[in-house]
Amino acid sequence: MRKSCPVFSMTMALALVGLLSTGSLRALEIPIKVSPNVLNIGSQSKVVTVHTGIAYGLVDVTSVYLNGIAIKSWKADARGEFVAKFSSDAVKTLDGLRIDEENTLLLQGLTRDKQEFWGEATILVIDVESGGGQARDRRKPGGTRTLSTRPGGPDRD
Repeated sequence: MRKSCPVFSMTMALALVGLLSTGSLRALEIPIKVSPNVLNIGSQSKVVTVHTGIAYGLVDVTSVYLNGIAIKSWKADARGEFVAKFSSDAVKTLDGLRIDEENTLLLQGLTRDKQEFWGEATILVIDVESGGGQARDRRKPGGTRTLSTRPGGPDRD
């Protein structure tokens, strides 16, 4: 019969307690992809969708935020990974949003085991008013350009 070494067991237990109490366990970084990746402030879009690389079953959905915006709805994708949806209007009115520049969005949440996770993605933010196949750039008086008018276009996620 093998005997355990009490000194070794106690040392390991203390090391684990020290590790946990010093906060050495870090938040889990996950890959995310934001759709649309070009957010048009002038569009009629309703949702911003965040596709993640974390399993759907691991996520405490009530803890998920995008730059401080509460999650609107969620689902699992075909691979079983977590997908979060946020109000497009809320994202479009974020403090500090820079037009005609790339902006970093931060998704944060907890797993059901209370492990923190986060992911970042960069999107381009533009401000182009659209309608009738023409887009009017509200930054430049009289500026127009032709757009695709495909029904259910790319910003209707």
